[in-house]
Amino acid sequence: MDGVSGHGAGVRSVARIVARDDGRGGTSLPVLESDGPLALRRTRASGPEVRVMLVGAMSGPLGGDHFTVEARVEEGARLSVGSAAATIALPGQAKSEARYDVRLSVADGAELHWLPEQLISAQGSDLYVTTRVDLAATARLVLREEQVLGRVGEEPGRLTSRLTVRIAERAVLDQELACGPGAPGGWDGPAVLAGHRAVGQLVVVRPEFAAEPVTARALGEGATVVPLAGPAALVTAVAPDALRLRRLLDEALTSLA
Repeated sequence: MDGVSGHGAGVRSVARIVARDDGRGGTSLPVLESDGPLALRRTRASGPEVRVMLVGAMSGPLGGDHFTVEARVEEGARLSVGSAAATIALPGQAKSEARYDVRLSVADGAELHWLPEQLISAQGSDLYVTTRVDLAATARLVLREEQVLGRVGEEPGRLTSRLTVRIAERAVLDQELACGPGAPGGWDGPAVLAGHRAVGQLVVVRPEFAAEPVTARALGEGATVVPLAGPAALVTAVAPDALRLRRLLDEALTSLA
């Protein structure tokens, strides 16, 4: 497909997924397109859900690269998307910022589980990540984001991450976190990461939360859950490493079941 280039400004790559109710109690994938560093693979699933794995065919994103992943889940369909390995933001020959944009939409009666592996900000990298989710009123969502600041024994690069969630065209979440060299002061202080090097978010949207909102509470050491202004809940967690962060988020998801 079109969308990938290797000129001096960096690589441009786009991956697209469309999931559709197949009319037989399952879900089909009429669109599964990817190029360059982004490769999409359908994997085995049971029941009405279809599963897709995002495989990094090349290293990156590097400085100057721009990756985009788009997924649309149509009415009644069920899609789960994961990744085969962590994504590592690396410095490149181009000194400009790299970008990674995720655009997700979920229709009425549809469900999306967006569960990629961690994003690791390597020393010297500069990455801006945006995730935008648009949900219909009765859509369901489980979305996990995990960022790890630096590989073992190294300082992090600069990482800016913005997450926006809209339900029935109403914004229920719009937050941005900037970490690493050049980020606004205080990002590593007690009010933000408090010296931790792994941070994650879990957004759960279910229509039944409208009648029974989630109660704001701490979820062990390093994690909290709060209700959002809609049928949704947000879990935020910090941890010393990726393994502990994943454990916190998995426990949080179980508690919301």
